[in-house]
Amino acid sequence: MENLFKRKPINKIISDSQRGERLQRALGPLALTLFGIGCIIGTGIFVLTGIAAHDKTGPALILSFVFSGFACVLAALCYAEFASMVPVAGSAYTYGYATLGELFAWIIGWDLVLEYSVAAASVAHGWSHYVQELLAMFGINLPYFLTKAPFDFDPSTGHFATTGTCFDFLSVFIVILISAILVKGIKESAKVNAFMVFIKVAVVLFVIIIGAFFVMPENWTPFAPYGYTGLSLFGKTVLGQSAPGGQPVGMLAGAAMMFFAYIGFDSVSTQAEEAKNPQRDMPIAIIASLVICTILYIGVSAILTGMVPYNEISIDAPIAEAFGRIGMPWVHFIITAGGIAGITSVILVLMLGQARILLAISRDGLLPESFFGSVHPRFHTPWKSTILTGIVVACISGVIPLRILAELVNIGTLLAFVIVCAGVLVMRKTDPNTPRPFKVPLVPFIPLGGIFFCLLLMFSLPSENWLRLLVWLLLGLAIYFFYGRHRSKLNSKNPEGR
Repeated sequence: MENLFKRKPINKIISDSQRGERLQRALGPLALTLFGIGCIIGTGIFVLTGIAAHDKTGPALILSFVFSGFACVLAALCYAEFASMVPVAGSAYTYGYATLGELFAWIIGWDLVLEYSVAAASVAHGWSHYVQELLAMFGINLPYFLTKAPFDFDPSTGHFATTGTCFDFLSVFIVILISAILVKGIKESAKVNAFMVFIKVAVVLFVIIIGAFFVMPENWTPFAPYGYTGLSLFGKTVLGQSAPGGQPVGMLAGAAMMFFAYIGFDSVSTQAEEAKNPQRDMPIAIIASLVICTILYIGVSAILTGMVPYNEISIDAPIAEAFGRIGMPWVHFIITAGGIAGITSVILVLMLGQARILLAISRDGLLPESFFGSVHPRFHTPWKSTILTGIVVACISGVIPLRILAELVNIGTLLAFVIVCAGVLVMRKTDPNTPRPFKVPLVPFIPLGGIFFCLLLMFSLPSENWLRLLVWLLLGLAIYFFYGRHRSKLNSKNPEGR
């Protein structure tokens, strides 16, 4: 039992990251911030705004972004402290190992595997819809059986239904292409991401400026048709309304879904081992990317719900179709092209983070290091885990619908944020003298606030998400007790993990 909760010292975490083939330190503060923006702005604006406004919030989506953004700011400050203290790959997994012990580290690491894989698959769905929209402008249509997942979930009835298709071809295609770029190298990945970020930020600003001229204030009435709450406990609505299928609706329920839009800032922490000056640059990138994107999110949600009545907003490509409704096809083209660029960078950053989390876990012996810890001698990337991530994400994105994926990601992300916030409190007690280039202000209030608001959003998710998370964690615990526990390099009886 002692070994299950044994913590890994920070100096050992850092020394382990410096042995063998190492990742290349090539990222400055601007590149890191662009990675954060590249991951945050994408599906949240270009896809999920439609689902949330249509099904859960109405115009109160604006407040959903404010609420979830506030919860993220609290968690981001905690991430920034850890990223400055432990500048290695692994994100919340590594922070959990240093504070709460091996078992908790494995749980959060396994949770992150779910988060990044499913998030990338969700975003690939959005990419596919936008590319189909662009192709349709030129009179090109894919065969119907290659356009979407073979089944979907109808929130109005609470039942699944077949779509008559086989798989989503374009989502599989983009995942394979991104995998090849990530294997090639971090510099190449950073250049592709910077180009995509430039395009999509320009398009987002364009949406806000041009769309403001077509806002009809009457579309904001009623502002919260589903109410301002939507709080549930394990699927049982305790405050607010429920949809016919039993799922909670309202501003808080929308915030729980739109939390997906913010997960990009924690992906920055997975690149700490490739930062030139991580102690300084990681906090800057994490906080700057989150603040910039929150402001843009609020602006876009206000414009979208002002242009189109909430119950008429498109679920698959809300912004592009909103401009299509007002008879501006050239704007429609710009929005669609910007959405494609924006979503491409999200997939890239999520899959990049996933491979580095697997690398960190394998260094501790909890996964086979010969495979997941293999760094390419020429490209300096974890190439084997990147290829495996690509295969898994391609399979998921091809057959599982967006509605299921989006909420499944959120509960895993929120759990990670809760553990990181708790870890700050633990480290302040157990390791008060460890150097902290960046310190969370107002401790314990900010970490406790992060824990409270993230748990509140977790409870606002439908019960199915808790069940899926439980099944995933039980599978992870089985892997740990049958493999990882016996191979752990921190185990005193097995220091080399053999």
